[in-house]
Amino acid sequence: MTRTIVASATREIIIGFDQPFCVIGERINPTGRKKLAAEMIAGNFDTVIRDALEQAACGATMLDVNAGVTAVDPNATEPALLVQTLEIVQGLVDLPLSIDSSVTSAIEAALKVAKGRPLVNSVTGEEEKLEAILPLVKKYNVPVVAISNDETGISMDPDVRFAVAKKIVERCADFGIPAHDVVVDPLVMPIGALGDAGRQVFALLRRLREELKVNTTCGLSNISFGLPHRHGINAAFIPMVIGAGMTSAIMNPVRPQEMEAVRGANVLNGTDENCTNWIRTYKDYKPAEGGQAIAAPTQVNTPGEGNGNGGRRRGGREARMARG
Repeated sequence: MTRTIVASATREIIIGFDQPFCVIGERINPTGRKKLAAEMIAGNFDTVIRDALEQAACGATMLDVNAGVTAVDPNATEPALLVQTLEIVQGLVDLPLSIDSSVTSAIEAALKVAKGRPLVNSVTGEEEKLEAILPLVKKYNVPVVAISNDETGISMDPDVRFAVAKKIVERCADFGIPAHDVVVDPLVMPIGALGDAGRQVFALLRRLREELKVNTTCGLSNISFGLPHRHGINAAFIPMVIGAGMTSAIMNPVRPQEMEAVRGANVLNGTDENCTNWIRTYKDYKPAEGGQAIAAPTQVNTPGEGNGNGGRRRGGREARMARG
């Protein structure tokens, strides 16, 4: 069984087909958040702190940390800022972290100070990126997100995206990185623009699980980009991708509707044994008139969920890819 181990200084999490779905909190990312970017540039980390604690309290399994505040000379600005942000976050919560950057020097700087076993987010199929990132992944013995695009860009053909993912897995093997340490992002397209985007990713996930035997992730909210009531689409998408084989997603754990879908899918997928976490989380949940909850459910921590101690993708990954 494929198992990807990530860890903080004190806590280990397993991403795998037989594990609860791994929720990677997306909010510590200034891409598309002008106010957050301005704060981080000014050395104000109040929002970062609030987002870290809130995502942990709401059930995130991991937190993604991004410090891409500018497309202007990110090589000069991003390494130090990413290190500072990472150190703040890992001082607040005991969750494993995802080091999110397209700047190689920033990833290396963050790996030097990261505690535990973080996830590197990410590498693409571009040969230049493979040669830059994979030696770092091997040196620090950490898992890596493999994004299914290369020098030709993002293909609309799912077979091409699978071929790129296969290439990355094979190149990782050349560097001595095992397939269980490669988490493939098959690239979810917006359903509003591409009508078969859902069917595409379901088919891709099955192939990635059965043929490459790798864990997978995605920028969950990409599927609903441009549509009204996006959280309804996202919540419907979650159990479907889990059923197709997806084992993690970069998403917003603060959205109750989406976290409900995750927890429900864990129950139905058999990764919430005896429905324990569902029962403890929702035992006092009572809908009010009109279907509104009169009280938020109590968060319960399990080995597959976040600790209360604490968009692409979220609109951010496309922009990050554009930065190179």
